Amino acid sequence: MIWTIFLIFQAVLLYFLLTHRSRSKSDPPLDKGVIPWLGHALEFGKDASKFLDRMKQKHGDIFTVRAAGRYVTVLLDPHSYDTVINDSDSLDFTRYAQVLMERIFNLRLPHHQPSNVSAMMKKHFMGVNLAALNSTMSRHMQASLKTEMPQNQKDWKEQGLFNLSYSLLFKAGYLSLFGGEQNNNGTDPSSVYEEYKKFDGLLTKMARGTLKPEEKRTAQSVRQRLCVLLAPAGLTQDSGASPWLHAYRRLLQEDGADEETQRKAVLMQLWATQGNVGPAAFWLLGYLLTNPEALTAVKNEFSAISTMETSETSLPDRPVNTPVFDSALEETLRLTAAPFITREVVQEKTLNMADGQQYLLRKGDRVCLFPFNSPQKDPEIHHEPQKYKYDRFLNKDGSVKRDFYKGGRRLKYYTMPWGAGANGCVGKKFAINTIRQFVYMVLTNYDLELSDPNSQIPEVNASRYGFGMLQPERDLLVRYRPRNTH
Repeated sequence: MIWTIFLIFQAVLLYFLLTHRSRSKSDPPLDKGVIPWLGHALEFGKDASKFLDRMKQKHGDIFTVRAAGRYVTVLLDPHSYDTVINDSDSLDFTRYAQVLMERIFNLRLPHHQPSNVSAMMKKHFMGVNLAALNSTMSRHMQASLKTEMPQNQKDWKEQGLFNLSYSLLFKAGYLSLFGGEQNNNGTDPSSVYEEYKKFDGLLTKMARGTLKPEEKRTAQSVRQRLCVLLAPAGLTQDSGASPWLHAYRRLLQEDGADEETQRKAVLMQLWATQGNVGPAAFWLLGYLLTNPEALTAVKNEFSAISTMETSETSLPDRPVNTPVFDSALEETLRLTAAPFITREVVQEKTLNMADGQQYLLRKGDRVCLFPFNSPQKDPEIHHEPQKYKYDRFLNKDGSVKRDFYKGGRRLKYYTMPWGAGANGCVGKKFAINTIRQFVYMVLTNYDLELSDPNSQIPEVNASRYGFGMLQPERDLLVRYRPRNTH
């Protein structure tokens, strides 16, 4: 009995020594929470925006919190973001990415070289290759719309806008990048989407390691089914997949990845390429439908373009000038794009704040930027930040507005939906063009309106903060019909 008590005492003492931490003069403000080890993990995961706003009110623009045994330093001063974004010596972005890859996709890439993947992505999602990809995506979007919204349909059809936008853009993107027409044994993209929705619904819990036993079994089963469906994608040049996916497969093979690992990696790319565009299109259309002035302004801009073009169904392949649409999209992303920018501290670093303060970042901690709270929802930067203003990013003369200020100083980062630095989205131009084409096709060729004229934009699902585009707590019911049938 005495020996047992001694062992328990020793274990408690060892735990205290390993986990105890106090703030030194050079450290950021430290907030460990009241629960040992767990700290603020539950509140952080439940609603990160609300939690970090509370911490900022308490501690200022920089602070360290304990969450599930880890210490995370959160920086919320956009003037100081470059000190984190541009430091690849003391701060590493790949380690946490590898943690998420394993938790979400059960994927390990021991020889993974992010710089090689990034270079390959730039080759296929920029320049001349981007034009071909945009054309392919436009063709598949038109086909998907005609299937979902046939031109001979005379009566109004009712559906949730989130499901409509997400499903249509997912199927078009899947066909464009993963070659669903030629491979997957003729698998209908709708079947892939249904499996993907189940997977996406569990994604945040997988990332946080909070799945219940039944959810773990579901996640494993859905992951396996998706891997089987995606197995042939990109294996050969004539598989029907995009040149990008074939090049990615070849890169994996050169790194020594076996077939199972390749399938998991392709699933990761399915989520990376399809997980944000559909929700972004939903939010944009939702804000336009609930803000008649914004809807009219975007429609007028599109009408001016369509009168000059021979095609009535899609925008031209050449670049088009759409400042009103661009501002409306930027405003939508300001309110609904909420990724974390996370780094692992691999060697002790002194962080120099823009206000002259200096803080020590400890090796083994993580550093997190959350642009959604600042700059995107900062009332000092954006007047009435909770309100949707489609022309927020336009000057009075209609030119693009880029001058925003905090503390009397012009900001480099006044909105960051696409990340920055090593976290920057390589597919940004492709995503913007896809959303523009989709919204143009819908608003130009269909009557689209709220089923209930008094409907409001739904609240966000707060558990998805940190994982790119937010998703709604509920769908927004709309009705639609082709314009040329009445």
